[in-house]
Amino acid sequence: MNKRTWRKQHKWIGIGMTFFLLMFCVSGILLNHRSLIKDVDVSRKYLPSNYKYEKWSGGLLRGTLALDNKVLLYGNSGIWQTDSTASFFADLNKGLPEGADNRQIRNIVKTDNGEIMTVSPFALYNFGEHETWHKMELPLEDDEKLTDIASHGDTLVVLSRSYAYISVPPYKNFRRVQLGAPKNYKQRVTLFRTIWLLHSGELFGSAGKVAVDFIAVILVLLCITGVVFAIRPKQKALLRLSLKLHDKIGRYTIAVTLLIVLTGWCLRPPVMIALVLNKIPAIPGTTLRSDNPWNDKLRMIRYDKDEHDWLVSTSEGFYSLKLNNGAMKKIESAPPVSVMGLNVLQKDANGKWYCGSFSGLFVWDRQKGTATDYFTHKPAPKKAGAPFGKKAIAGMSQDFVHKSSEASMTYNRSTIIADNYDGTTIIAQPSSMNYLPMSLWNVALEIHSGRFFIGNIATYIFIFVMGILAIWCLWSGFYIRLAKKKGKAIFKPRNKI
Repeated sequence: MNKRTWRKQHKWIGIGMTFFLLMFCVSGILLNHRSLIKDVDVSRKYLPSNYKYEKWSGGLLRGTLALDNKVLLYGNSGIWQTDSTASFFADLNKGLPEGADNRQIRNIVKTDNGEIMTVSPFALYNFGEHETWHKMELPLEDDEKLTDIASHGDTLVVLSRSYAYISVPPYKNFRRVQLGAPKNYKQRVTLFRTIWLLHSGELFGSAGKVAVDFIAVILVLLCITGVVFAIRPKQKALLRLSLKLHDKIGRYTIAVTLLIVLTGWCLRPPVMIALVLNKIPAIPGTTLRSDNPWNDKLRMIRYDKDEHDWLVSTSEGFYSLKLNNGAMKKIESAPPVSVMGLNVLQKDANGKWYCGSFSGLFVWDRQKGTATDYFTHKPAPKKAGAPFGKKAIAGMSQDFVHKSSEASMTYNRSTIIADNYDGTTIIAQPSSMNYLPMSLWNVALEIHSGRFFIGNIATYIFIFVMGILAIWCLWSGFYIRLAKKKGKAIFKPRNKI
């Protein structure tokens, strides 16, 4: 290419991408500091219409718990009390901290002695006097996130992303348990996880995240100075300063800016699929290197009374857990789960497991070792495939009933399946829930993934295209200045400054 082509490509690609790059940088910094912004919300009134809660979409309905003549419904925006016919909904969030991120409820259980417990990613709560939730203390590590809660007999198990916390009545003290390594365990992690933590900087702990934040600030400066130079303001001093900063910052930081853009590009299809399927040894000296074989891998837990074991869903698949010794055994017959994680794990009336994620809903017979698609009744595929299947299952309930006909007084039990996008029409969602707030962290995640701009198709197209353009913009700018330094004079301002 001649010098004019190089210059035009760098200029117009850069100008065209400036807004999106700025959004990626700002949202990336916010994503790196969830604990600092977990109390900050954004009204859904100011978000695109597809973020409005309708028909229990968006994970508003994740699950339910039946209590005598009441039903507790929970999901991504809190807890509500209703009855088995969903004839009313009363707010049951008293005692939970303000902030939508604090009210992303993972599960609610009732213990054998009548205690009602729930977990959000940040805390465990007990439902006590005055119908108020009370926070309970857990011996958590820094920034450790909770994922689930389950009970059997007098045993209560709270699951985090890395450990199990076990307690017995009166549930005042919890013992942290590191689950045992499975058979033939090797300290290997997926390339996807490695690249993900490298992109965020978390691979090297807090210092790494601060370093990546600094790279984001560098990209912001490159965007601003590039636009200023492109529009050529009349103030010569400003123009000269912008060119100098753009030139020097761009040349001296090209390695780290290309690294951050390239790793972000790899975290979406099609490259992501190859990264998920391949593992490498955990890199020494990084946060991936841990004595805990389940570091950041645990997702959901249930007690299976038919198999007399605890069923654990992890990022490595399903495992059978013997809680008395922490032994974990891989279950090979399990259905596929989206890389985004499991949302539904419930038993039906026949003792089979419903396993729902963004890869679909599957009925799993552990005793026979078979799994079938809930909707098509065909055998479940061996692998989950793309992050989003034909059905993106966000929640499920088996605790509601409906009349068999308008004239009948007979009620039949309903199985309610809530799709992340289409929700469900079996029970009506109150309009007062349409604009429940969204956490700033989740808004940042939607922006960073591109879904905020063009919807779910961004998973497959937006980041892939934007990543290529950003890489080319950075490289072309570096090549232009490198060529000039060698005397080729590819890039020259049209007017002398």
